[in-house]
Amino acid sequence: MELDYVSLWDRCLSIIRDNISEKQYETWFEPTRALRYSDNELTIQVPSRFFCEYLDEHFADILQRTLMRVFGQDIRLSYHTSVVKEPETNETVSFRSTTETQKSTKGVTEPTRVADPFKQPVYKELDSQLNPCYSFDNYLAGSSNLLARSAGESVAQQPGKTAFNPLFLYGESGVGKTHLIQAIGAKAKALNPQARVLYLSSHLFQVQFTNAVRNNTVNDFINFYQSIDVLLIDDIQDLAGKTATQNTFFHIFNHLHQTGKQLVLTSDRPPVSLEGMEERLLTRFKWGLSAEVERPDYELRKSILRSKLKKDGIVISDDVIDSIARNVSNVRELEGIVSSLIARSVILKKEISVDMAECVLASIVQMRKQQITIELIQQKVCAYYNMEVSLLQSKTRKREIALARQISMYLSKKYTDHPLSYIGLRLGGKDHATVHYACKTIADQVEIDKKLRAQVEEIEQTLKM
Repeated sequence: MELDYVSLWDRCLSIIRDNISEKQYETWFEPTRALRYSDNELTIQVPSRFFCEYLDEHFADILQRTLMRVFGQDIRLSYHTSVVKEPETNETVSFRSTTETQKSTKGVTEPTRVADPFKQPVYKELDSQLNPCYSFDNYLAGSSNLLARSAGESVAQQPGKTAFNPLFLYGESGVGKTHLIQAIGAKAKALNPQARVLYLSSHLFQVQFTNAVRNNTVNDFINFYQSIDVLLIDDIQDLAGKTATQNTFFHIFNHLHQTGKQLVLTSDRPPVSLEGMEERLLTRFKWGLSAEVERPDYELRKSILRSKLKKDGIVISDDVIDSIARNVSNVRELEGIVSSLIARSVILKKEISVDMAECVLASIVQMRKQQITIELIQQKVCAYYNMEVSLLQSKTRKREIALARQISMYLSKKYTDHPLSYIGLRLGGKDHATVHYACKTIADQVEIDKKLRAQVEEIEQTLKM
Protein backbone atom coordinates (compact mmCIF):
# COMPACT_ATOMS: atom_id res chain seq x y z
CA MET A 1 0.00 0.00 0.00
CA GLU A 2 1.45 3.34 -1.07
CA LEU A 3 2.18 5.77 1.73
CA ASP A 4 0.01 8.90 1.70
CA TYR A 5 3.01 11.18 2.18
CA VAL A 6 1.04 14.34 1.25
CA SER A 7 -1.38 13.87 4.15
CA LEU A 8 1.49 12.99 6.48
CA TRP A 9 3.37 16.16 5.51
CA ASP A 10 0.18 18.15 6.12
CA ARG A 11 0.09 16.57 9.57
CA CYS A 12 3.71 17.65 10.11
CA LEU A 13 2.80 21.19 9.09
CA SER A 14 -0.07 21.21 11.59
CA ILE A 15 2.25 20.19 14.42
CA ILE A 16 4.88 22.75 13.41
CA ARG A 17 2.23 25.48 13.20
CA ASP A 18 1.27 24.86 16.84
CA ASN A 19 4.86 25.32 17.97
CA ILE A 20 6.03 28.44 16.14
CA SER A 21 4.60 31.91 15.55
CA GLU A 22 1.96 32.39 12.86
CA LYS A 23 4.23 34.80 10.96
CA GLN A 24 7.07 32.25 10.89
CA TYR A 25 4.73 29.55 9.68
CA GLU A 26 3.24 31.68 6.90
CA THR A 27 6.69 32.79 5.71
CA TRP A 28 8.69 29.55 5.84
CA PHE A 29 6.31 26.59 5.88
CA GLU A 30 3.11 27.57 4.08
CA PRO A 31 4.90 27.76 0.67
CA THR A 32 6.23 24.18 1.00
CA ARG A 33 4.60 21.03 -0.32
CA ALA A 34 5.39 17.34 -0.33
CA LEU A 35 6.81 16.41 -3.72
CA ARG A 36 7.62 12.72 -3.45
CA TYR A 37 8.41 9.90 -1.05
CA SER A 38 10.63 6.93 -1.80
CA ASP A 39 12.80 4.56 0.28
CA ASN A 40 12.15 6.45 3.54
CA GLU A 41 13.14 9.72 1.89
CA LEU A 42 10.68 12.61 1.82
CA THR A 43 11.33 15.39 -0.68
CA ILE A 44 9.61 18.72 -0.16
CA GLN A 45 9.30 21.55 -2.67
CA VAL A 46 10.71 24.94 -1.55
CA PRO A 47 10.76 28.24 -3.50
CA SER A 48 14.53 28.84 -3.51
CA ARG A 49 17.92 27.63 -2.35
CA PHE A 50 18.00 30.40 0.27
CA PHE A 51 14.70 29.02 1.56
CA CYS A 52 16.28 25.61 1.99
CA GLU A 53 19.30 26.99 3.83
CA TYR A 54 17.13 29.11 6.12
CA LEU A 55 14.98 26.12 7.11
CA ASP A 56 18.11 24.12 7.87
CA GLU A 57 19.63 26.86 9.97
CA HIS A 58 16.59 27.99 11.98
CA PHE A 59 14.10 25.12 12.04
CA ALA A 60 16.21 21.95 11.84
CA ASP A 61 15.31 20.79 15.34
CA ILE A 62 11.54 21.07 15.01
CA LEU A 63 11.64 19.53 11.53
CA GLN A 64 13.62 16.57 12.82
CA ARG A 65 11.39 15.94 15.81
CA THR A 66 8.18 16.31 13.81
CA LEU A 67 9.27 14.10 10.92
CA MET A 68 10.40 11.34 13.27
CA ARG A 69 7.11 11.53 15.13
CA VAL A 70 4.95 11.33 11.98
CA PHE A 71 7.05 9.26 9.53
CA GLY A 72 9.20 7.22 11.92
CA GLN A 73 12.83 7.02 13.04
CA ASP A 74 14.31 6.16 9.63
CA ILE A 75 12.96 9.15 7.73
CA ARG A 76 15.34 11.20 5.56
CA LEU A 77 14.60 14.67 4.26
CA SER A 78 15.66 16.47 1.11
CA TYR A 79 14.62 19.72 -0.54
CA HIS A 80 13.73 20.34 -4.19
CA THR A 81 13.73 23.64 -6.05
CA SER A 82 13.97 24.86 -9.63
CA VAL A 83 16.90 27.21 -10.24
CA VAL A 84 18.28 28.85 -13.33
CA LYS A 85 21.51 27.10 -14.29
CA GLU A 86 22.10 28.56 -17.76
CA PRO A 87 20.25 31.32 -19.61
CA GLU A 88 18.73 28.81 -22.03
CA THR A 89 17.72 26.02 -19.66
CA ASN A 90 16.22 25.33 -16.27
CA GLU A 91 17.42 22.41 -14.16
CA THR A 92 15.81 20.87 -11.13
CA VAL A 93 18.26 20.71 -8.25
CA SER A 94 17.71 19.04 -4.87
CA PHE A 95 19.37 19.99 -1.60
CA ARG A 96 19.68 17.81 1.45
CA SER A 97 18.88 19.11 4.92
CA THR A 98 22.43 19.50 6.17
CA THR A 99 25.11 22.14 6.04
CA GLU A 100 27.39 19.89 3.93
CA THR A 101 26.84 19.70 0.16
CA GLN A 102 28.10 16.62 -1.63
CA LYS A 103 26.73 16.36 -5.12
CA SER A 104 26.37 13.13 -7.06
CA THR A 105 27.56 12.77 -10.65
CA LYS A 106 24.13 13.98 -11.80
CA GLY A 107 24.46 17.22 -9.87
CA VAL A 108 21.89 16.15 -7.28
CA THR A 109 22.88 16.05 -3.61
CA GLU A 110 22.38 12.88 -1.65
CA PRO A 111 19.75 13.11 1.08
CA THR A 112 20.92 12.81 4.66
CA ARG A 113 19.42 10.82 7.51
CA VAL A 114 17.70 13.09 10.04
CA ALA A 115 19.53 13.04 13.37
CA ASP A 116 17.74 11.83 16.48
CA PRO A 117 16.94 15.04 18.39
CA PHE A 118 16.77 13.16 21.69
CA LYS A 119 20.47 12.29 21.42
CA GLN A 120 21.83 15.55 22.80
CA PRO A 121 25.34 16.84 22.10
CA VAL A 122 27.93 15.98 24.72
CA TYR A 123 28.68 18.99 26.91
CA LYS A 124 31.47 19.59 29.35
CA GLU A 125 30.84 19.30 33.07
CA LEU A 126 28.22 21.84 34.08
CA ASP A 127 28.49 24.41 36.86
CA SER A 128 25.08 24.16 38.52
CA GLN A 129 25.30 27.74 39.86
CA LEU A 130 24.07 26.54 43.27
CA ASN A 131 24.90 28.32 46.51
CA PRO A 132 26.29 25.73 48.99
CA CYS A 133 24.71 27.73 51.85
CA TYR A 134 21.23 26.72 50.70
CA SER A 135 20.20 23.19 51.68
CA PHE A 136 17.30 21.32 53.25
CA ASP A 137 19.35 20.96 56.42
CA ASN A 138 19.08 24.68 57.15
CA TYR A 139 15.66 25.23 55.56
CA LEU A 140 13.41 25.01 58.59
CA ALA A 141 9.87 23.69 58.19
CA GLY A 142 6.71 25.31 59.50
CA SER A 143 3.03 25.61 58.62
CA SER A 144 3.88 28.37 56.15
CA ASN A 145 6.12 26.22 53.94
CA LEU A 146 5.32 22.60 54.82
CA LEU A 147 3.65 21.67 51.51
CA ALA A 148 6.29 23.39 49.40
CA ARG A 149 9.15 21.85 51.38
CA SER A 150 7.69 18.32 51.29
CA ALA A 151 7.07 18.54 47.55
CA GLY A 152 10.59 19.91 47.04
CA GLU A 153 12.16 16.96 48.87
CA SER A 154 10.13 14.49 46.79
CA VAL A 155 11.25 16.19 43.58
CA ALA A 156 14.90 16.22 44.69
CA GLN A 157 14.82 12.49 45.44
CA GLN A 158 13.16 11.52 42.14
CA PRO A 159 13.48 14.35 39.58
CA GLY A 160 10.96 14.02 36.77
CA LYS A 161 9.36 10.93 38.27
CA THR A 162 6.74 12.50 40.55
CA ALA A 163 3.45 14.22 39.80
CA PHE A 164 5.13 17.51 40.78
CA ASN A 165 6.47 18.40 37.34
CA PRO A 166 6.69 21.27 37.05
CA LEU A 167 6.91 22.28 40.70
CA PHE A 168 5.74 25.91 40.80
CA LEU A 169 6.66 27.70 44.04
CA TYR A 170 5.14 31.11 44.66
CA GLY A 171 5.07 33.70 47.43
CA GLU A 172 6.02 37.27 48.17
CA SER A 173 9.63 38.43 48.19
CA GLY A 174 11.80 37.32 51.09
CA VAL A 175 9.87 34.23 52.23
CA GLY A 176 12.55 31.68 51.24
CA LYS A 177 11.69 30.59 47.69
CA THR A 178 15.27 30.93 46.42
CA HIS A 179 16.59 28.94 49.38
CA LEU A 180 14.09 26.15 48.70
CA ILE A 181 14.63 25.93 44.94
CA GLN A 182 18.41 25.79 45.42
CA ALA A 183 18.02 23.18 48.17
CA ILE A 184 16.13 21.02 45.67
CA GLY A 185 18.97 21.35 43.18
CA ALA A 186 21.64 20.65 45.79
CA LYS A 187 19.96 17.46 46.99
CA ALA A 188 19.26 16.22 43.46
CA LYS A 189 22.93 16.76 42.59
CA ALA A 190 24.11 15.07 45.79
CA LEU A 191 21.98 11.98 45.09
CA ASN A 192 23.07 11.83 41.45
CA PRO A 193 26.39 13.62 40.83
CA GLN A 194 26.14 12.89 37.09
CA ALA A 195 22.86 14.76 36.75
CA ARG A 196 22.93 18.03 34.85
CA VAL A 197 21.37 20.42 37.36
CA LEU A 198 21.18 24.15 36.61
CA TYR A 199 19.87 27.09 38.64
CA LEU A 200 19.44 30.56 37.17
CA SER A 201 17.16 33.58 37.28
CA SER A 202 14.72 34.26 34.48
CA HIS A 203 16.53 37.57 33.95
CA LEU A 204 19.76 35.71 33.14
CA PHE A 205 17.81 33.35 30.86
CA GLN A 206 16.48 36.40 29.01
CA VAL A 207 19.97 37.93 28.69
CA GLN A 208 21.39 34.64 27.35
CA PHE A 209 18.57 34.32 24.82
CA THR A 210 19.08 37.91 23.61
CA ASN A 211 22.79 37.21 23.11
CA ALA A 212 21.95 34.00 21.24
CA VAL A 213 19.68 35.90 18.86
CA ARG A 214 22.32 38.57 18.34
CA ASN A 215 25.01 35.94 17.63
CA ASN A 216 22.71 33.72 15.55
CA THR A 217 23.19 30.79 17.97
CA VAL A 218 19.59 30.19 19.06
CA ASN A 219 19.74 26.51 18.10
CA ASP A 220 22.82 26.03 20.31
CA PHE A 221 21.02 27.86 23.12
CA ILE A 222 17.99 25.56 22.84
CA ASN A 223 20.11 22.41 22.53
CA PHE A 224 22.02 23.33 25.68
CA TYR A 225 18.90 23.82 27.77
CA GLN A 226 17.35 20.66 26.38
CA SER A 227 20.34 18.77 27.80
CA ILE A 228 19.50 19.76 31.40
CA ASP A 229 18.12 17.10 33.77
CA VAL A 230 16.88 19.44 36.52
CA LEU A 231 16.17 23.03 35.45
CA LEU A 232 15.58 25.53 38.28
CA ILE A 233 14.41 29.00 37.22
CA ASP A 234 13.86 31.76 39.77
CA ASP A 235 11.39 34.66 39.34
CA ILE A 236 9.69 33.35 36.21
CA GLN A 237 7.35 36.37 36.32
CA ASP A 238 10.21 38.44 34.89
CA LEU A 239 9.57 36.85 31.48
CA ALA A 240 6.21 38.66 31.29
CA GLY A 241 5.91 40.54 28.02
CA LYS A 242 9.03 38.88 26.55
CA THR A 243 7.19 37.07 23.73
CA ALA A 244 10.21 35.71 21.84
CA THR A 245 11.85 34.43 25.03
CA GLN A 246 8.58 32.84 26.14
CA ASN A 247 8.26 31.05 22.78
CA THR A 248 11.75 29.62 23.14
CA PHE A 249 11.17 28.62 26.77
CA PHE A 250 7.93 26.95 25.67
CA HIS A 251 9.85 24.60 23.36
CA ILE A 252 12.49 23.91 26.02
CA PHE A 253 9.78 23.23 28.60
CA ASN A 254 7.98 20.82 26.26
CA HIS A 255 11.15 18.89 25.46
CA LEU A 256 12.25 18.55 29.08
CA HIS A 257 8.80 17.55 30.29
CA GLN A 258 8.26 15.01 27.52
CA THR A 259 11.65 13.41 28.15
CA GLY A 260 11.08 13.04 31.89
CA LYS A 261 13.31 15.89 33.05
CA GLN A 262 12.39 18.05 36.05
CA LEU A 263 11.42 21.72 36.04
CA VAL A 264 11.14 23.84 39.18
CA LEU A 265 9.99 27.46 38.90
CA THR A 266 9.45 30.27 41.39
CA SER A 267 7.30 33.36 41.12
CA ASP A 268 6.01 36.16 43.31
CA ARG A 269 2.44 35.17 42.43
CA PRO A 270 0.50 32.01 41.44
CA PRO A 271 0.11 31.06 37.75
CA VAL A 272 -3.49 32.30 37.69
CA SER A 273 -2.29 35.82 38.57
CA LEU A 274 0.59 36.03 36.08
CA GLU A 275 0.01 38.67 33.42
CA GLY A 276 1.90 39.09 30.17
CA MET A 277 2.45 35.32 29.84
CA GLU A 278 1.30 33.24 26.87
CA GLU A 279 -1.70 31.09 27.73
CA ARG A 280 0.00 27.90 26.54
CA LEU A 281 2.83 28.52 29.03
CA LEU A 282 0.41 29.25 31.88
CA THR A 283 -1.38 25.99 31.10
CA ARG A 284 1.89 24.08 31.42
CA PHE A 285 2.76 25.82 34.69
CA LYS A 286 -0.41 24.26 36.10
CA TRP A 287 0.43 20.71 34.97
CA GLY A 288 2.28 19.83 38.16
CA LEU A 289 1.95 21.29 41.64
CA SER A 290 1.65 24.96 42.57
CA ALA A 291 2.66 25.44 46.22
CA GLU A 292 2.63 28.71 48.14
CA VAL A 293 5.50 29.68 50.43
CA GLU A 294 3.90 31.99 52.98
CA ARG A 295 5.52 34.34 55.44
CA PRO A 296 6.85 32.34 58.41
CA ASP A 297 4.72 32.37 61.55
CA TYR A 298 6.03 33.58 64.90
CA GLU A 299 7.39 30.21 66.07
CA LEU A 300 9.14 29.54 62.77
CA ARG A 301 10.69 33.01 62.83
CA LYS A 302 12.14 32.29 66.26
CA SER A 303 13.53 28.97 64.99
CA ILE A 304 15.10 30.70 61.98
CA LEU A 305 16.73 33.27 64.26
CA ARG A 306 18.11 30.65 66.63
CA SER A 307 19.45 28.60 63.72
CA LYS A 308 21.29 31.57 62.19
CA LEU A 309 22.67 32.68 65.55
CA LYS A 310 23.91 29.17 66.30
CA LYS A 311 25.60 29.01 62.90
CA ASP A 312 27.34 32.33 63.60
CA GLY A 313 28.33 31.23 67.12
CA ILE A 314 26.29 34.00 68.77
CA VAL A 315 24.26 33.64 71.97
CA ILE A 316 21.55 36.18 72.79
CA SER A 317 18.66 36.19 75.22
CA ASP A 318 15.17 34.91 74.47
CA ASP A 319 13.86 38.45 75.02
CA VAL A 320 15.90 39.73 72.09
CA ILE A 321 14.80 36.85 69.88
CA ASP A 322 11.18 37.45 70.88
CA SER A 323 11.45 41.19 70.12
CA ILE A 324 12.83 40.55 66.63
CA ALA A 325 10.43 37.70 65.80
CA ARG A 326 7.39 39.75 66.76
CA ASN A 327 8.32 42.67 64.52
CA VAL A 328 9.82 41.01 61.45
CA SER A 329 8.06 38.46 59.23
CA ASN A 330 10.38 38.53 56.22
CA VAL A 331 13.12 35.86 56.24
CA ARG A 332 15.55 38.07 54.36
CA GLU A 333 15.03 40.91 56.85
CA LEU A 334 15.53 38.49 59.74
CA GLU A 335 18.94 37.54 58.39
CA GLY A 336 19.84 41.20 57.75
CA ILE A 337 18.90 42.20 61.30
CA VAL A 338 21.01 39.42 62.81
CA SER A 339 24.00 40.53 60.72
CA SER A 340 23.47 44.15 61.78
CA LEU A 341 23.26 43.16 65.46
CA ILE A 342 26.46 41.15 65.26
CA ALA A 343 28.31 43.99 63.53
CA ARG A 344 27.07 46.57 66.03
CA SER A 345 27.98 44.32 68.97
CA VAL A 346 31.54 43.84 67.68
CA ILE A 347 32.13 47.51 66.82
CA LEU A 348 30.63 48.89 70.05
CA LYS A 349 32.01 46.02 72.13
CA LYS A 350 28.63 45.56 73.80
CA GLU A 351 26.40 42.57 74.36
CA ILE A 352 23.32 42.30 72.18
CA SER A 353 20.39 43.59 74.22
CA VAL A 354 16.71 44.32 73.67
CA ASP A 355 17.53 48.03 73.41
CA MET A 356 20.14 47.36 70.76
CA ALA A 357 17.71 45.11 68.87
CA GLU A 358 14.98 47.76 68.95
CA CYS A 359 17.45 50.36 67.72
CA VAL A 360 18.35 48.17 64.74
CA LEU A 361 14.71 47.26 64.14
CA ALA A 362 13.70 50.92 64.07
CA SER A 363 16.08 51.55 61.20
CA ILE A 364 14.92 48.55 59.17
CA VAL A 365 11.28 47.86 59.90
CA GLN A 366 8.35 49.72 61.34
CA MET A 367 7.84 48.25 64.80
CA ARG A 368 4.36 47.44 66.02
CA LYS A 369 3.30 49.52 68.99
CA GLN A 370 0.81 46.97 70.17
CA GLN A 371 -0.06 43.34 69.74
CA ILE A 372 -2.26 43.19 66.65
CA THR A 373 -4.85 40.43 66.86
CA ILE A 374 -7.69 39.27 64.64
CA GLU A 375 -10.12 40.67 67.20
CA LEU A 376 -8.44 44.09 67.13
CA ILE A 377 -8.50 44.10 63.33
CA GLN A 378 -12.21 43.30 63.28
CA GLN A 379 -12.91 46.08 65.76
CA LYS A 380 -10.93 48.68 63.78
CA VAL A 381 -12.48 47.66 60.44
CA CYS A 382 -16.02 47.73 61.82
CA ALA A 383 -15.41 51.05 63.58
CA TYR A 384 -14.18 52.54 60.31
CA TYR A 385 -17.27 51.35 58.40
CA ASN A 386 -19.61 52.03 61.35
CA MET A 387 -21.01 48.51 61.67
CA GLU A 388 -21.35 45.83 64.34
CA VAL A 389 -18.52 43.27 64.60
CA SER A 390 -21.11 40.48 64.68
CA LEU A 391 -21.98 41.25 61.06
CA LEU A 392 -18.56 39.95 59.98
CA GLN A 393 -19.53 36.55 61.40
CA SER A 394 -22.85 36.48 59.58
CA LYS A 395 -23.52 34.81 56.24
CA THR A 396 -24.86 37.97 54.62
CA ARG A 397 -23.40 38.90 51.25
CA LYS A 398 -24.30 42.58 51.32
CA ARG A 399 -21.62 44.45 49.45
CA GLU A 400 -20.43 46.69 52.29
CA ILE A 401 -20.29 43.81 54.79
CA ALA A 402 -18.54 41.47 52.34
CA LEU A 403 -15.94 44.18 51.68
CA ALA A 404 -15.32 44.71 55.40
CA ARG A 405 -14.98 40.95 55.88
CA GLN A 406 -12.45 40.69 53.03
CA ILE A 407 -10.42 43.61 54.36
CA SER A 408 -10.41 41.97 57.81
CA MET A 409 -9.07 38.76 56.26
CA TYR A 410 -6.45 40.68 54.29
CA LEU A 411 -5.20 42.59 57.34
CA SER A 412 -5.29 39.47 59.53
CA LYS A 413 -2.99 37.70 57.09
CA LYS A 414 -0.72 40.74 56.92
CA TYR A 415 -0.46 41.49 60.64
CA THR A 416 -0.88 38.16 62.43
CA ASP A 417 0.89 34.82 62.37
CA HIS A 418 -2.27 32.74 62.08
CA PRO A 419 -2.78 30.35 59.14
CA LEU A 420 -5.49 31.17 56.65
CA SER A 421 -7.75 28.39 57.91
CA TYR A 422 -7.73 29.89 61.41
CA ILE A 423 -8.43 33.38 60.08
CA GLY A 424 -11.40 31.98 58.15
CA LEU A 425 -12.67 30.23 61.27
CA ARG A 426 -12.67 33.54 63.18
CA LEU A 427 -14.43 35.35 60.35
CA GLY A 428 -17.64 33.45 59.81
CA GLY A 429 -16.26 29.93 59.48
CA LYS A 430 -14.77 30.48 56.02
CA ASP A 431 -12.35 27.95 54.56
CA HIS A 432 -8.69 28.39 53.51
CA ALA A 433 -9.56 28.96 49.83
CA THR A 434 -12.09 31.69 50.65
CA VAL A 435 -9.57 33.58 52.78
CA HIS A 436 -6.87 33.21 50.14
CA TYR A 437 -9.25 34.58 47.49
CA ALA A 438 -10.26 37.48 49.74
CA CYS A 439 -6.64 38.43 50.46
CA LYS A 440 -5.74 38.30 46.79
CA THR A 441 -8.82 40.34 45.82
CA ILE A 442 -8.02 43.15 48.24
CA ALA A 443 -4.31 43.08 47.36
CA ASP A 444 -5.17 43.44 43.67
CA GLN A 445 -7.80 46.14 44.25
CA VAL A 446 -5.61 48.41 46.38
CA GLU A 447 -3.16 48.51 43.46
CA ILE A 448 -5.72 50.09 41.12
CA ASP A 449 -8.45 51.59 43.33
CA LYS A 450 -7.15 54.76 45.02
CA LYS A 451 -10.24 55.14 47.18
CA LEU A 452 -10.02 51.61 48.57
CA ARG A 453 -6.26 51.95 49.06
CA ALA A 454 -6.81 55.10 51.12
CA GLN A 455 -9.43 53.33 53.25
CA VAL A 456 -7.17 50.35 53.95
CA GLU A 457 -4.25 52.63 54.79
CA GLU A 458 -6.39 54.60 57.25
CA ILE A 459 -7.47 51.40 58.98
CA GLU A 460 -3.83 50.26 59.15
CA GLN A 461 -2.90 53.55 60.81
CA THR A 462 -5.48 52.95 63.55
CA LEU A 463 -3.97 49.49 64.13
CA LYS A 464 -0.56 51.00 64.76
CA MET A 465 -1.69 53.75 67.13
